[in-house]
Amino acid sequence: MQKIAGLAGLIALCACQAPPVAVGQTPPAANPPLPASMDFADPSINLSVEQIAPGLRYVVGRNVSSNTIVLDTPAGAVIIDTSRPPASRAHFDLLQQSGVTKAAYVILTHGHGDHTGGVALWRGVGAKVVAHAAFEEFLQYQRMLGGFYARRNAAQFQFAGQGGAVAGPSPSPQMVAAAANALNSIKPDMTFDDTLDLDAGGVKLQLIHTPGETPDHLTVWVPSLKAAFIGDNFYESFPNMYTLRGTRPRWPLEYIASLEKVLALEPEIVVPSHGPAIVGTQEIKRQFTKMRDAIVYVHDAVVTGMNEGKDVHTLMREIKLPPELDVGEGYGKISWTVRGIYEGYVGWFSGDAENMFPEGRDTVSGSLVKLAGGPKVIANEAVALVGQGKLVEALHLTSIGLEGAPGDKDVLRARVAAFEALVKASTNRNELGWLNQGMAEAKKGLDPR
Repeated sequence: MQKIAGLAGLIALCACQAPPVAVGQTPPAANPPLPASMDFADPSINLSVEQIAPGLRYVVGRNVSSNTIVLDTPAGAVIIDTSRPPASRAHFDLLQQSGVTKAAYVILTHGHGDHTGGVALWRGVGAKVVAHAAFEEFLQYQRMLGGFYARRNAAQFQFAGQGGAVAGPSPSPQMVAAAANALNSIKPDMTFDDTLDLDAGGVKLQLIHTPGETPDHLTVWVPSLKAAFIGDNFYESFPNMYTLRGTRPRWPLEYIASLEKVLALEPEIVVPSHGPAIVGTQEIKRQFTKMRDAIVYVHDAVVTGMNEGKDVHTLMREIKLPPELDVGEGYGKISWTVRGIYEGYVGWFSGDAENMFPEGRDTVSGSLVKLAGGPKVIANEAVALVGQGKLVEALHLTSIGLEGAPGDKDVLRARVAAFEALVKASTNRNELGWLNQGMAEAKKGLDPR
């Protein structure tokens, strides 16, 4: 491990699912391309139950839904995470049909809505709800920004009827209220700070605070199975150290320390709440060490660049993982993480005096368009950039064009062309959501109705 430089929502996106990885087996491809439509409307289709070990199985989460994990004990099932509301009923019913009729505990690895949707269902068959002490404060944070996250989640995850590109209108007050009510209904029966030992009919469990994707994040350790249940702190991709829908800082040094806590357990089974189980001590060590070292590398490179006086956009362009640490970017991206670390440490001010003032670039875009010769010239240049493969540059230019000439059809058509090419090139799930959203908004501007 390299030396670390310096001092240490409602819905979380699901990674594509696959069967568990056998001992020593190469895991499946981390970043399969997704179609441009990305319609995740029905999370109850193609569900299956994967058996990992005797008494341990999970319902595979589909369509932006987390796994529902079941540990059988003499006291009843221990449920780890419960998927998102539209999926949780289907997961619950499938498990009921397979004989899970009594639950001792529901353990929530963190407070994102795709993990908490089925709490009421499992409480109905006897479960006590267990979460970290920061869980309720994290729910309050999400409630406070309910309208903001309703719009952002709908756009990023393309939820039909909730303001995503597949529908269009912003979430209604009723939708926002329903989401808030769902959050309000979750009251843990038990919480803890650092660790908590549970006994489920003689089966020992230890809950460990492992902040990472959220401040309330926990890991469940079952010594008898040498199994760790790690929630969203591990994906088949570089993690979302910064998510485009917005979040409080996800501190990289906390994330690194949490991965090291899991490594120290020397588990033989790791079950994330998105994606397949990983089986085999050496394979787990390989994957977790690589992920940890990738985060260390990016963190240290950002800190070094900051101390050398480099600006955030330069570092976003420059910092790349070396081949031996390349874990893929199907979920998080290195450039987003670079900016998240940079601004997480020192905030938004770049050192350029113009950043201090409320007047933004849009206040001079009209002058820029006029100086360029009008929106048609802007549109033509943007189309030329698309033809040259300079897609982000074309997007920048159309943003200026629309600020300076709102609603101009030529600029909108050029913008659609840039988005179409970017969508075709992208393999990152979160990025695709926003590209599709931007394209839908541009196309809406072209609609004569």
